Order: sequence, then structure tokens, then C-alpha cells
Amino acid sequence: MSESLSELEAFEGKTLVPTTWGPDEVNTPMIRHWVETMGDTNPIYLDDDAARATGRDGAVAPALMTQVWIMRTFADKMANNDPSQVWTDLIATLDGAGFSSVVATDSDFEFFTELRPGDRVSFTEVIEDISGEKSTGLGVGHFVTTLKTYRNGDDEVVATQRWRTLRFRPKAVEKPTGLRPRPALNADNAFWFEAAKEHRLVIQRCTACSTLRHPTGPMCGQCRSLEWDTVDASCRGHVYSFVVNHHPQIPGFEYPLIVATIELDEGTRLIANMTGVTPDEVEIGMPVELDWIDADPDLTLPAFRPAAREEY
Repeated sequence: MSESLSELEAFEGKTLVPTTWGPDEVNTPMIRHWVETMGDTNPIYLDDDAARATGRDGAVAPALMTQVWIMRTFADKMANNDPSQVWTDLIATLDGAGFSSVVATDSDFEFFTELRPGDRVSFTEVIEDISGEKSTGLGVGHFVTTLKTYRNGDDEVVATQRWRTLRFRPKAVEKPTGLRPRPALNADNAFWFEAAKEHRLVIQRCTACSTLRHPTGPMCGQCRSLEWDTVDASCRGHVYSFVVNHHPQIPGFEYPLIVATIELDEGTRLIANMTGVTPDEVEIGMPVELDWIDADPDLTLPAFRPAAREEY
């Protein structure tokens, strides 16, 4: 038995998530949204009389909504707090052994008790099993199986759920080769790409009200005029937002790939790659200046690099 597997097996049987109550009672508005979205027309979910005709005391919640009632709130998710020290230690152990990627593989539900509006739901989650090292198409990893037990306010078991994820070490992949994808050119944007080939970053301008706009389009969103021309951009701006892409890797790009929304000094925004900077160096609000990516003889695209300090 490897040392890492021995460490992982020590987590089996431990409580990953202690008893946690859902933030809201089972309620009719949420049920209504669910059944309308799912196209479920069974009347027992919204009509008390229809439910009583089947021997129930009144309308019930769809069984598959069980997870809905214990979902974390947005504020709770943003706080990014681990539910237990066991959770923190397990993830740290997996990450430390290189199993830093995760994908869900199985969800096996068994239902025992129906829920009605007004019920409150709690759940606990226990680590049931951690497999030995497995080779998969994604890479080598361990299957982690947990058992969630859902209960109502009377401490009755509502449902159980075996939840299995694969924690894996991504396989090394060969760098893809090929050209960048071609833009979809049309009468409304071809001028912009033609200017880029000349290393000119232009902004479309309404000639009736002088509003600048990007992405390009045939009509002004302010005054509805169809008349327009272009102005040359100052080529300076700041990072409005950004993401870092690692996978999937598409031919023609260098990874990790920084894709940023750049707000130009003129006020318009565009999506562009960043150059001359690493992902951990990028910051919201970072001043940037124009660079160019001559991807191939037929494609030139604007990019942005950190601005020299004297520029700002």
C-alpha cells in the first residue's frame, strides 16, 4: 500500500459535512418553478385535492428536489468556507499527492419519505470509500464515494445519496498545433478585422450622435441611426475582468491563456488576449496598452500588455 493511499484510507468513515440545515422550508413557489422548468405536469405537486385523491395529506414536493432544499446560499458560497476540517484535510491530502482535478461520476439516490411545504431538511455527509489508484482516460486518480443522508424536522430519513467523484492527476497532453480559429466575417465587422491587419485598432462611431460602440453593428443603440464611421483608439485602457483558460487546449493558442475584457480609455470594451504577463500578475484595474498578435498571414488580432508606468 502506498503512503498516499494509506493517508487517504484514513479518511474513510469520517464525517465530511456535519448536520447542516437547508436555508429555507420546502415551499410552493420553488416547487412551481421546478415543475414548470422540468415540464412535470403531475398535479400532486401543486394541487392539494389531487394529492389527497392519491391518499396523501396534501401536495408534496418532487423527490428529485431533495437537494434543492439544502443548497447553500450565494453569500455562503462566496464566503468559500469549508464545511469541516475533515473536508479541508482531505482536499489538502489529495492536492498534495497531485490529484488536484475533479469530475463527478455517479449520483445514486434512494427516496424514503415525501416532503411537504413547511418541512425543513437537513443532511450529513460521510466518506464511505476511497478507491485505490485507478487509471482513467482523464488520468490516474482515486474515486471518492460519500454518503449523504437527508432528514426532515422529525429526524426521519428522507433520502440517501451516494455521490462519487474522481480526483485525478491530469494526463500530460501534447501541445496542439494548427491555426487559430477564423472569425465569422460579415458586412458589419469585416472593416474592423481589415484595420487590425494594418495594426490599427478602430472603434465604430455613430455619425448622428457620436456614440462609440463595440462590438460592431449596423445600427446605433442610442439614436437608431444607420450612418457611421470609425475613429482610431488611443490604444490604452485597463483590465475590466479576466479569466485564465487551461483546458481544453485548442490549436493556435499558448496556454495558460489569459482572456481579458479590456475597457479602453474611450469607454468601449473588447475581449482580447493579454501578453507579457503571467496569470498571477494580472489584476482587475491594471493599466494596459495595445499589442498585436500576428497569428498567421491572414489573421492579426489586438492584444494588451501591462502599460509602462510612465504611460499612466
